[in-house]
This record gives sequence, C-alpha cells and structure tokens, in this order.
Amino acid sequence: MRDAPDTQSERDEHFLRHTLELARLNVERGDGGPFGAVITRHGEIIAAGWNRVVADKDPTAHAEILAIRAACQKLQHFHLEGCTLYASSEPCPMCLAAAYWARVDRIVFANDREVAAAVGFCDEALYSELQRPPLARQIPTLHHPIPEASAPLKAWFARQDRIGY
Repeated sequence: MRDAPDTQSERDEHFLRHTLELARLNVERGDGGPFGAVITRHGEIIAAGWNRVVADKDPTAHAEILAIRAACQKLQHFHLEGCTLYASSEPCPMCLAAAYWARVDRIVFANDREVAAAVGFCDEALYSELQRPPLARQIPTLHHPIPEASAPLKAWFARQDRIGY
C-alpha cells in the first residue's frame, strides 16, 4: 500500500484521481455526465458527488453541487471554509458560483473546459451569456420593480437574530 501523499501537489493529484474514478464509474452507471467531485478537509475526503442530471432529472445535479451539499450536511454548516473542492473537470458557472457561495478555500480540477467542450460539454456559451446585460441574453431577463418588493429584504435585515451568509 502506498504511503499518504506528502506534498500539496501529490495530494492534489491523489484527490483528482479519485474524482476521475467517480467520473469513470458514472459513465458505466449512466447517471449523467462523466464528472466526479470530492470535498476534502484536513487532507481527508468528507464528501463526494458525481453527475446525476439524467438519473435525477435535475439539471442542477452536477457532481460539484452534490459534493457541496453532502459536505455541508456532514459539517452541519452552509460554509466550507478549510475545505478544497476537487473536480474531474473545470466547474461550470453554476458549480463555480456554488463553490464561492460555500466559501471553499481552493478549487482544483483535472480537465479544463476546452477538453470537456471537445466531447460536447460546452460551458463557454454560458460563460459568455453571463457577461451580457440582462436584456441582451438569449433568455429574456427583465427587471420589473414593484414598490413593495424590498419589504422581505428589509424585514430580514431588521431581525436581530438573522444569520448572514
């Protein structure tokens, strides 16, 4: 049995190989795309996920999202400070945003978006779309202000016991 990896680079490769094995197994299962992710803390895997878009009929069931959800449940907190997200491929904009919301310390991935695009997973269109102003997007995105719209926001802010995130 091989000793535990010593350097950060060796640890990163070790955990990335685990994500790639999850992705390979998912290709066999057919749950969704060929993607895997793990969350580590203090050098230990605390959660794993693989793409389940097809199996769950859920476009948000990406490996990274599922790993983040599982890690938050395990740690009983919605922030993942002190954690690293390892992904078999570069996180899409949704997964990248989720990692930021979760406040992971690091993101490490094996395949870049160009490699994923070469086999049909093209996130570049979405990255481009997010750069456009709302009215120039393919899906019409309209700001329709209503006078009382900010009332729930103000009520939340007024609570002394609010939990910020």
